[in-house]
Amino acid sequence: MNGQAGFMLGLRAVLPLLLGVAPFGVIYGVVALQSGIPALAAMAMSSIVFAGSAQFLLAQLVGVGAPMLLSAGAVGLINLRHALYSASVAPMLVRLPRRWKLLLAYLLTDEAYAAAIPHLLADREQASSTAHWILLGSGFGLWTGWQLATLAGVVLGAQLPAGLGLDFALPLTFIAIVVPMITRRALLAAAFAAGTAAVLLAALPYKLGLFIAALVGLAVGALGSREAA
Repeated sequence: MNGQAGFMLGLRAVLPLLLGVAPFGVIYGVVALQSGIPALAAMAMSSIVFAGSAQFLLAQLVGVGAPMLLSAGAVGLINLRHALYSASVAPMLVRLPRRWKLLLAYLLTDEAYAAAIPHLLADREQASSTAHWILLGSGFGLWTGWQLATLAGVVLGAQLPAGLGLDFALPLTFIAIVVPMITRRALLAAAFAAGTAAVLLAALPYKLGLFIAALVGLAVGALGSREAA
């Protein structure tokens, strides 16, 4: 598989997920404006931060007047999960030049990773030579869709009713990502443990419950994998 074929494979893989990402991006654009964030700054956040859940959290913190240092720390905490994705694909990208690694680190998000990883794992030997193109395709597709969705939300802004109830798009998107990847008992146990912990710890401030839930899922998954081996 050459680079162009790998890029198109990653791009095609992420397209179905954009159905859930698009309304999520629109909602973010609306929430950002309602929180007092200028339209240009809201678009800049989508280009620089490029992480939906973190952007929602940041918009909410800005809306309640939280200190900037606290807001930055909360966003960094909720984005720590991306380090797990990086660790997963790092062995396939170890020989890449730094400029490639920086670009892929920027584009590596939940949906982009979920779209690319089944293809990377299907043939590890072949993926080692085309992994960066597959990740580039999925990341580029998601980045483009997210920018357009954010722009739509910013443009529509106050024209959308505040109680429209489109926030269901976020959990649906993550359900669509996770469920097809649960193929073993260890993964099922990890998903169940993480989901349960997230619900029980939802009241913790600054989304700490999500971070703790991720650690719980990792621990349960690692234990289950070790027992299976």
